[in-house]
Amino acid sequence: MTDAEAQRGAGADAGPEDASAARPGEAQAGEAQAGAAADEAQTDEARAGEAQAGESAAGVARPQAADDTPRTTDRVRQVAVAASAVLAVAGSALGSGAFGGTQIQDAAGGALAADATVLAPGSGAFAIWTAVYLGLVAVAVVQLLPGRGTDEAHRATGWLLAASMLLNAAWILLAQAGQLVLTVAVIVVLVVVLGALAHLLVTRPARRRLDVVVLEATTGLYLGWASVATAADVAATLTDAGLTAEGAAEHVWGVAVVAQVAAVAVAACLATASRRLLAAAIGIAAAWGLGWIALGRLAAGPESPPVAIAATVAALVVLVVAVTAVVRRR
Repeated sequence: MTDAEAQRGAGADAGPEDASAARPGEAQAGEAQAGAAADEAQTDEARAGEAQAGESAAGVARPQAADDTPRTTDRVRQVAVAASAVLAVAGSALGSGAFGGTQIQDAAGGALAADATVLAPGSGAFAIWTAVYLGLVAVAVVQLLPGRGTDEAHRATGWLLAASMLLNAAWILLAQAGQLVLTVAVIVVLVVVLGALAHLLVTRPARRRLDVVVLEATTGLYLGWASVATAADVAATLTDAGLTAEGAAEHVWGVAVVAQVAAVAVAACLATASRRLLAAAIGIAAAWGLGWIALGRLAAGPESPPVAIAATVAALVVLVVAVTAVVRRR
């Protein structure tokens, strides 16, 4: 055997061993490649997760942006409130004798005059309507300002405010037509609407300071006064129908009704005490009306010292409760 053949035989014998020795290195390289592939897969999954998170965030943000855009119903509500305010002011002018209308105190044969019943407030009491109407106009203007179309407070209260103004205008027209029974029905519904409105202002208060002032002050004055006016309207209707008591019984009846009005006003102040301006406005307006009932029974007639005393005490109680409730909530 030659040396070359011996070398070839040795190389052939060594080949399998060398191949076996090379296999672990190849396995390690394969494992490294598999690890790299796994890392790439994890990176892709992470990127996919980030993309989904971005899409989710975008999906959440889009409805928020859409919610800031007034809907058609928002625009309709704003127009309805503004139009109702115009009608309410026109009705007020008609009730004061403008445009050929009859003054309320002279309507229905004088049944609603300041000296018609023991529960009729003195003529000066009706000056509060100026503040109420100014407030209603202010609300109608403010709710048209930018950002108010989607404001939750205006969304919650707008239609009730419009309804209250239309009910007020309807009351004036019915009073001038001499339909006293219907005026009672309308004013009772009005008080219910205003009560619901006050409740919404407690549960869904306005966020902006201007909105808080116009909504709560106006609603409070409106509700407080309407509570007293309801009693006066009922008394006028019963008297006109000849259903009221006479003599001492009339005074007792008057005192009982005054007490009921005070109880309603106190309950309203306590229920709205978390909204200080609203509660204070209710108390002030109710006390104003009760105070003018007292003055009417002492000056304008029909005279009734018991009713005058009861109305004076009731006005003071309402004021004290309103102030106390507001102070305790600070």
